[in-house]
This record gives sequence, structure tokens and C-alpha cells, in this order.
Amino acid sequence: MRRSLLMVLFVLLACTARLAAWGERGHHTVNRAAVRAIPDDGPTFLRAHEEWIVYLSTIPDSWRSATEPFQKIIEDPNHGWFREQFAFMKNADVPRSRYEFVLALDKEYRRLVAAGDRTAAALTNVRWTGTLPYAAVETYEQMVAGMRRYRAARANNEDTHFVELEIASYMGRLGHYTADGAQPLHDSIHHDGWQGANPKGYTTDAGIHGRFETQFVDLMQLSSDDVQKDVPAAVVLNDPFDAILAHLDDAGMFVEQVYQLDKSGAFADSKNADARALVRRQMTRAAALLRDLTQTAWVRSGEPLTLTSADNPVLQTHPHYNPATGSAPASRRPPQ
Repeated sequence: MRRSLLMVLFVLLACTARLAAWGERGHHTVNRAAVRAIPDDGPTFLRAHEEWIVYLSTIPDSWRSATEPFQKIIEDPNHGWFREQFAFMKNADVPRSRYEFVLALDKEYRRLVAAGDRTAAALTNVRWTGTLPYAAVETYEQMVAGMRRYRAARANNEDTHFVELEIASYMGRLGHYTADGAQPLHDSIHHDGWQGANPKGYTTDAGIHGRFETQFVDLMQLSSDDVQKDVPAAVVLNDPFDAILAHLDDAGMFVEQVYQLDKSGAFADSKNADARALVRRQMTRAAALLRDLTQTAWVRSGEPLTLTSADNPVLQTHPHYNPATGSAPASRRPPQ
């Protein structure tokens, strides 16, 4: 009996470990570099919580175990964006609402079933398309709200310790999603081995995912120092959701390079220049986006609120209200 329990525990731990995108080293590197890149006119109080933000960088992966099925169902899609799977939807058409996206997928699913293409239909759902940009922008907006409370507490000379920890928690979680989005295999149907036509003979082995994002990153002994100097100056993003989508599209351009590097054996060579450069590039971009989202949240939280009843997405009087979702999509630049 005890041996059976131990075997079950081993399997569960193995499954959980396999879900850790970029591995601990990669996620820690991104979050640490982002915190250290916060400018002096930004939320500098977060620097004091660097270790907490770094620790939280891997936590979202722990929410993906089958031992917690409700949480796994909602969290699994938040770590991917398999663009080829919903090519019918151009970037400009990606709904600015998680629920609108779900409905659009369901409509396409039903069309594919009616057309007799059950193979494609089986993958046209949130689990096999992903919802990463929604998880990221939702967490960003939680950060904005937290920073407003921080500013209010400061203005009233109140203790800010707990709201600082709250905001740091959002930054830690958001860093996980920006890092996942920078991993090319999180932005493609080829996430765990090449799918479909394969004229170049790329591996169909799911192990490529771990060979790149964990084994090679550990082998090259990546640290925040490897990316810190390349993190550009902070910018305030005009539209965070659009910036996140652009981040995912950029990473998706390197999917085939990952397979080429794997085919050449690069991920077994810690000194391989091309593999090292790709890792550093993607890590730097993830850290920069996390820092820019944090800086943007800080700036937006200090702007005067100008909301009117016409800006409330859940009011039926909103011009873009959709009764199927009970809300309107977010505007391109949400009013403050």
C-alpha cells in the first residue's frame, strides 16, 4: 500500500515538474531583471520585495496539477497562445474580452463540426488555443488597482506594507506570463514536438520543450546578469493588451529556429552561441515587457479618474454591449 502511494506521489510530482515553463532558473532571471530595471521615477518600493517577486515567478505553474482540477481547467490555457490554431482570427480581430474570445472559438468549433472537420474542431477550444494574453492583461489591471490603493495610503500617511506585498504578488505572477509568452514553443501548435507536415524532419518528441527551456538554460547557467545590461530603458505602453499580443507574435517567429537548434544538438552544448543568443534575447524581452507593464501601471494609477457610466462595460446601455457575454469588450485605451 505504501509503495503504491509513493508511486502515485512520484507521478504527480513528475507531471507538475514537467509543466514548469523555462524552469526555475529562467523564470527567476526574468523577474529579477525586471525588478532591477524599474526606473527611479517608477514604483521603486517594489525593489524592496525583489526576492518575493522572484519567488512568485514559478508559482502559476503549481496551479496546473490534476490534483486541483478546477484550478487546472482555468489555468492551463493561461500559459499558451497557439496562434496557428485560430488563424481565422487576425490580430486586429482578437477580442478585447476573454469571454468574447471563448464565444468566437465556440462559433468556429461549431462551423468545423458542421463542415465535417472534427480533427480541427477538437483543437478549437481555449485549452488548445490558449488564453495567455488575457491572463497577462488581467493581472496588469490588478496591478493598476493595487497601485491606486498604494497612492491613496501614502497620501493618508497610512502603512503601505500589505498593499506593497499585494502589488509585488501581481508583478511576480505577471512575470510568469511574460516569460512564458517569450518562449517560442508557448506560441505555437508545435509546443511539444512538430505537428503535421514535417518536410524538414524536425523532432516530434515532446521532450524538445524541456530541452530548450529548462535543460539548456540550466546548462548555460543563465543569470539576471546575462540579460540585465540589455534591458532597454522603460517606456509607458500606449495599449498593454496590444503590446502583449505583439510580444507573443514576436516570440512565435522563432519556433522553427528552436527546432533547428535542437536538430543540430545545440541544446547539449552550453557554449553554443546561437542557442545562448536566443535564450538571452527572449529573456531580455520578457523582463523588459514585465518592467514596462509595471511602469505603465504605475503611471496609469496616478492619472485622474475620468470614468462615466458610458465607460462601464457591464451596463446594457454601452454601445458595444454583448448580451451573450453580459459585457462590452475593453476599449483600446481603457478610460481611467
